[in-house]
Amino acid sequence: MKRQEQEEQEFAFIKEKIKDKPINKRRLILRAGYNLLCAVVFGAAACFVFVWLKPYMEEWLYPERGSTISIPKDDIPQEGEPEKKDDNKKNGEEEPGVEEKPTDVVQGEPETKPEEPEPPPVVVQEELELEDYQALQNKLYAIGKQANKSVVTVTGVTSGKDWFDTPYDNENRSAGIIIGKNEQELFILTEKKIIADAREINITFIDETEVSASLKKYDGNTGIAVIAVPLSEVPEKTMEKIEVAVLGNSYMIAQGTSVIAIGSPLGTNYSILCGTITSSQNKVSTIDTNYTVFTTDILGSASGSGVLINLKGEIVGLVLQDFSNQTDRNTITALSISELKQIIEDLLNNKNVPYVGLRISTVTDQIAQEYGIPKGVYIKSVELDSPAMAAGLQEADVITAINGEEVVTVEQYFQKVYEKEPEDAVTITIKRQNGEGYVDMQCGVTVGILK
Repeated sequence: MKRQEQEEQEFAFIKEKIKDKPINKRRLILRAGYNLLCAVVFGAAACFVFVWLKPYMEEWLYPERGSTISIPKDDIPQEGEPEKKDDNKKNGEEEPGVEEKPTDVVQGEPETKPEEPEPPPVVVQEELELEDYQALQNKLYAIGKQANKSVVTVTGVTSGKDWFDTPYDNENRSAGIIIGKNEQELFILTEKKIIADAREINITFIDETEVSASLKKYDGNTGIAVIAVPLSEVPEKTMEKIEVAVLGNSYMIAQGTSVIAIGSPLGTNYSILCGTITSSQNKVSTIDTNYTVFTTDILGSASGSGVLINLKGEIVGLVLQDFSNQTDRNTITALSISELKQIIEDLLNNKNVPYVGLRISTVTDQIAQEYGIPKGVYIKSVELDSPAMAAGLQEADVITAINGEEVVTVEQYFQKVYEKEPEDAVTITIKRQNGEGYVDMQCGVTVGILK
């Protein structure tokens, strides 16, 4: 009996019931909320880091190859340079088509009489008929129609509200030119003012196909902009109907050169207007450089846009009526395309255009002698809130060097500035008038970007 009671006491713990610990609902809710908050914070941090590192990782893992676009540049013709002649007498070879006359006559041989020159061919001048004039016009318009394959309509859609606080959409339209492409995008050259503050940019090709585009880069000085269209958005049938424009050599343009205006010179896209260059030596003063302006006898609109092409269909001028004189607003004017090629190339490659903020002119020998101004680059004005103003440059200063290198023309000044990147520091040496003479000074300028 005692043995049985002892065994029951030894194994009494087996009969004990283990009860579950009561659930603390408040603590459970707090823990769940804490875990949820940690998850949200971690997710937000991971998202931020991913977005920040994405472009760097893509550039490192998938570097773009062959996406840089290069535009061939034109050599500036030098004044007074003698004309190049074909040297056909290289290595003792005689010039073809020219016979050397003997200087000595051998005795005993009969002297031959020189052959009489053949009479010049008779040219019969025929009077042109109306059909001939029409045939010539047809050829000119055929060049324009072929070039129109590079023309598109750029539409910038902006939003606004009327007096009754009713929202509405406003559409600004202008011509654009297909200027280049790479493996991913098609690039179009247009004016920034058309797409300024636009919430949506649309491109309409010559076959009426419409696609969306985005602003890539623009130049705040000239107002030209490059917009991009993904090639994946352009149908194959449209790609077969369009062409990339060819940029010609506008340094070869002279007074009397025949040109064709395409784009929207009269406000209607795909127009074709024929005419001639009336002046090719005018200059327009812009910020940090000067550009050659071509004037024509082609009637156009004050808000006209487009390009001038030569008889080869190559672009030689960019129609920007904002740079024309008020008296020339009824005729088409254009900036020389050769002087814009470097800027266009940099915009295509997503580079910023450096900006200092000076309107300048070259002090020629005649100006230096007549007005007693030192040779160099004369500052006509300084833009407000520009890097030049912040550096202390003033009107009537004469720039003589940049970073210790001599500068005597506007072209040299622009070349030195354009070599720099935004945020680069440059030292500009100037001569400033002090009483009856000039004193040398140096100003440190931080290159910026014109918005």
